[in-house]
Amino acid sequence: MFSLSGRKALVVGIANDASIACGCARAFRAQGADLAVTWLNRKAEPFVRPLAEELGADIALPLDVTQPGQTEAVFDEIGRRWGKLDILLHSIAFAPKEDLHGRVIDCSSDGFAKAMDVSVHSFLRMIRLAEPLMAEGGCCLSVSFFGSSRVVQHYNVMGPVKAALESATRYAAAELGEKRIRVHALSPGPLATRAASGIDHFDELLDAAARRAPTHQLASIADVGAMAAFLASDEARNLTGGVHDIDGGFSITA
Repeated sequence: MFSLSGRKALVVGIANDASIACGCARAFRAQGADLAVTWLNRKAEPFVRPLAEELGADIALPLDVTQPGQTEAVFDEIGRRWGKLDILLHSIAFAPKEDLHGRVIDCSSDGFAKAMDVSVHSFLRMIRLAEPLMAEGGCCLSVSFFGSSRVVQHYNVMGPVKAALESATRYAAAELGEKRIRVHALSPGPLATRAASGIDHFDELLDAAARRAPTHQLASIADVGAMAAFLASDEARNLTGGVHDIDGGFSITA
């Protein structure tokens, strides 16, 4: 029903074949987009590079947003190789373990700042670098979670961080709308990803979500990818600034 043929998509945040970013990359590719993908570090490269090859990615590079110059290097390479960018997917988040597993009010200043920098400000930095490459418009996507607006047990400091991400998404959408650059947040329900494994008692949250969701099913990475691909398409050209729940109705039952 829609096509991404000829579109250029950068996917940041693939950790393995079960990650949300991988589901989105597969959906973009299935609809005809050309891909650039990144991996975090040398430890992650053996898991991500084969996926990049499987997906036929034109560009595959390391990207640790905490390392000076790496983000700029990725966008410089995209500019050199493609000369443009149509889709940006940002699917990275981090909080130091000691801060993630403690109370929000006990979070250290350094831990809070690190979580905000990696999980939120890096998205804004990428949008700023993508802007000149999106001369004909584009779509920038982040990944949020229900814990941004409701208290989710054990989600802790990532709740305020995701709330900030969603607010940043709305402001970026307002600022870039006249340039036809659309900005969205994808908000899947609980998913069994490597990133989620760092949250205490996450298996209990998965079970509770499946019971409570009207569909009694958890979202899959393919579900998230389908929404991402649609939002990146021309058919969604007049949608921007949204936080899109992909959770079998889980979020309406709280």
